[in-house]
Formats: sequence, structure tokens, C-alpha cells
Amino acid sequence: MDLNTITAIHPARHRDDLAALGAATAPLAGGSWLFSEPQNHLTSLVDLMAFRWPSLTVLGDDAEVAADAGALEVASTCTLAELAAMPDEHGWAAHPLFRQCCTALLGSFKVWNVATVGGNICAALPAGPMTSLFSGLDAEALIWRADGSDERLPVARFVTGDGATVLREGDVLRSLIVPRASLEARTAYRKIALSPLGRSGAVIIGRLDRDGSFTLTVSGATLHPEQLRYDSVPSAEVLTHDVEAIETWFTDPHGAADWRRAVSALLAIEILEELR
Repeated sequence: MDLNTITAIHPARHRDDLAALGAATAPLAGGSWLFSEPQNHLTSLVDLMAFRWPSLTVLGDDAEVAADAGALEVASTCTLAELAAMPDEHGWAAHPLFRQCCTALLGSFKVWNVATVGGNICAALPAGPMTSLFSGLDAEALIWRADGSDERLPVARFVTGDGATVLREGDVLRSLIVPRASLEARTAYRKIALSPLGRSGAVIIGRLDRDGSFTLTVSGATLHPEQLRYDSVPSAEVLTHDVEAIETWFTDPHGAADWRRAVSALLAIEILEELR
């Protein structure tokens, strides 16, 4: 869709270039959502792709934060096509999950080639597969705040509701940092939709860490990611009870709340059996 109110696009090559962001100026990455509907309130865009951030970086022992050694940093401008094609060079047990979550996006290869990880998360749709992926892996979002400060917080807390995030005017999502422990964990993935090519009604991710702890992340079916954590693999009864106790199920054309609750509990048990 043409955005006929846009009169200028500013390439962002330095962080200071982000000062142009405001009520009438939005950040542009892949643009797959931005150009999908009218944006009559906008008069200009700031092109984040001009930063040329490396899409995928494995952090070494010299990482700025010691705990980040061995972590994977994914630039917010990384495309889904790049993420799905990430080579399995490090023996990460969680490697298959990256492509699995990319396949949950309702879009053609043309969309994959332009849609970005950060754009999908910042859109904050409950069915956003990148929100599911990075929440399930306990990744942290690195936010460049408009005042020049940096902030890191779990991706599971980045999305606060349907279409809502912690970003404020002028803020930019810089990257996602996946800890090494999550990359080395065994994972299991389930998605369900009302039609074969429909938007996800529920996306459930299980993760069994090397220390025996178990995390279940429920998304797509809830207003924001919900996580259940256990020191060891729970029983089917406990897991079912805890999934059904989640309170943020919602109803929309892609599924009723009671259906989402029921299928999420069933898929959680499938994941439990796979990871035992």
C-alpha cells in the first residue's frame, strides 16, 4: 500500500539519527506491517536498515556482559528468511525452534524476505511468532530509549497486551539476546489454527534446560506471553491445572477463549511427553 502522506525517509546511520522519531515519524525496517494499512498520521520515516546491524552474532567471552558469553544476539532488523536459514554450526539443541516459529507466520516467502524479527515483536500481535520464539527461549530485548539510555528486559515482558509494548515514543528495539543455556536446551513446539493457513490460535513452546528445569511458554492464545516454570519436569496433572489457571485467554475471529484454553492444555501435555 502506498503511504501518500510520507514526504521524507531519513536513513539512520548513527544513534543520533533516531532523534527524528516522534508522533509523525515512525521507524521503518522491513515495512511488512507498516505498508499493510493506511498510516495517515505519519509524514516521515526513519530507515533502521541503514544501520547495517549484523543479523546474527554469537557473543564471545569478551561480551560486554559476562553472562552473555556464548549467547546469540539477533538484530531487530534480521529478516525471518535469515533467521530460518541460520546454519546449525554450534550444535545447539534448540536450533530447530527458530525455523519452526518462522513457519508460524502467515505470509509467503516474499514476506519472509522483508519482515523483520523486531517488527514482528513490536507489532505486539498475540499471534506474533517471534514473540513466541524469543519468549520461549528466555531472550532479553535490548531497547534503545529515546533519552540515550539502554534497557534490557525479558521479551516475555516486552509485549504487555494486544498491540501494546513497553516502548515509548522515540524508543527502538535494538536486538534480542538469547542466553547460551536456552540455546543448549531441548525444545518442543506446537501450533494450532482454525484453518490450515490461518493465523495461530495458540503457539506453545516447551523448554527443558540442562539443569532439569522445565519452562512452558503459552502465546497466541493469550493477550501476552504466559510462562510456567518448574524446577523439574512436572506431572501431567500439575501442568494441565496450571495451564487452565491462566487468566489472559481471549476471543477473536481466530478462536474463542474456551477453545484456546482447552487446546493449549492438550498441546502442553504433548510437549511434556516429548521432552520427558
